[in-house]
Amino acid sequence: MTNADLADLAASGGPYRGKAVFELVDRARSDDDAASRLEQLSRLTTLREDRAFHLVSLAWAAIIGLLAAETVHARASAYAAFEALGPSEQADFLAYVQAERIEDAHPRI
Repeated sequence: MTNADLADLAASGGPYRGKAVFELVDRARSDDDAASRLEQLSRLTTLREDRAFHLVSLAWAAIIGLLAAETVHARASAYAAFEALGPSEQADFLAYVQAERIEDAHPRI
């Protein structure tokens, strides 16, 4: 599937949205387009409200994947996606990744 196909699948809210997000996360290390699509997806209300795990939404998973990719483009995309979160969600996110600032977060997946 192309990055566009995966982004559409994630945005559609179907049963494979999580798998689509995680496939884009896998591609973000070597594909700036995948990173850009993750940033766009992280802004969708449906992904922000979709809690894949206990506290982590699919939007958070996208941001964590972007941070973990450790490329210049992926990290810039992660910072932009983080800035789009509300203040309380930013604080919760930073607590989750155990960082005082988004720039200090270096999660591994």
